[in-house]
Amino acid sequence: MTLHENTQSPERVMLISVDNGSFSAEESIEELSLLVSTAGGEAELELIQKLPEKNPATYVGSGRIAEIKKACEDNEIDLIVADDELSPAQLKNIEDITGVRVVDRTMLILDIFALHARTREGKLQVELAQLKYSLPFLTGRGKGMSRLGGGIGTRGPGESKLESDKRHIRRRINALEAELKQLEKRRNNMRSRRKKDGIISVAIVGYTNAGKSTLMNRLTSAGVLAEDKLFATLDPTARKLTLPNGQAVMLVDTVGLVRRLPHKLVEAFKSTLEEAKNADLILNVCDASSEECAEHLRITAELLSELECDSIPVISVMNKCDLVPDIFDLPTIGKSVMISALNGQGVDDLLEEIQNTLPKNRTRVKLLIPFDKGGILAQIRADGVVHSEEFTSDGTLADVTVNLHFLEEIKEYIAKE
Repeated sequence: MTLHENTQSPERVMLISVDNGSFSAEESIEELSLLVSTAGGEAELELIQKLPEKNPATYVGSGRIAEIKKACEDNEIDLIVADDELSPAQLKNIEDITGVRVVDRTMLILDIFALHARTREGKLQVELAQLKYSLPFLTGRGKGMSRLGGGIGTRGPGESKLESDKRHIRRRINALEAELKQLEKRRNNMRSRRKKDGIISVAIVGYTNAGKSTLMNRLTSAGVLAEDKLFATLDPTARKLTLPNGQAVMLVDTVGLVRRLPHKLVEAFKSTLEEAKNADLILNVCDASSEECAEHLRITAELLSELECDSIPVISVMNKCDLVPDIFDLPTIGKSVMISALNGQGVDDLLEEIQNTLPKNRTRVKLLIPFDKGGILAQIRADGVVHSEEFTSDGTLADVTVNLHFLEEIKEYIAKE
């Protein structure tokens, strides 16, 4: 049973973090609180300790771990969440000292991924990532390390799998990797077919909760779940989008990003994120009303670079601009458009910018089509635009916009001036 299915009150959570100066601990723990809320818990207490480096035994200092134990007892805390990846020793020691269950940042994110995975591929990716992450924790933990089956940081493959020995888990990992390779091969074949057929794709990327799903719904009526939660959607969604000039493109939503997303999770969901790598245009959606707007843009730009997307044009879509008093102060990367996906403000400008930024693979021409070749016009209407048509004694004179690859097939019908 997940927390969302539990009719009892949500788990009371204490957040702990070590600030060694390598990132903004305050902003990171604020995000961790949102992650806990998304997973169904309530962050009741926060503790940030400034240390030059994390304590290898207890993560925080020995004095602070005693404070944490007392705070948990005084406030009836059910769960401690660390804003880092913990080693097996650190996790075990904190649990032993405090008597409270502990999960780390990666476990929490995996829990949310498990909650929101809907497709077969998404569920396989989550299970694989959970098993790989849990494997090092199995040594010496026995049944106490049965983490994946009942609460924050515990959704997924299930308790019985983690009670099995490492050999069984490795066999399961190998089976999952083989199945995902087949799904990835199928996805790559679909991408190749789209390229061959001249289908243009536009990928939506960005920080989770920036409004990507709301934008997808606004542009295409896709019916994608749009909630004010992190990772409200996980699996990619693809829908047809028709631009003002009549051009049809495929709009693809991808999994949202968070600050300090562990590298192993990026690896696990690379096949999903590679929709961006294979796109003709990327929309980097950012919550313009967030105080960390510039940081979110930077995080997304870094991941796109890691995915080798540097050669793909990017439009910064500054969403929720209706909540920003002075949009001219907003930071942007590359081309930018100010919009509100919720009320439609600026969406027409965005469509124009998409149209103008896409590779020029279409052209407008006049054709004289014989009456016995009327099927050509039907093909153009399906994937192009017929601006006007006039019947003459020699055939139909049509003003059309067509894909360049299709123009090669019908070049004999180009009307002479």
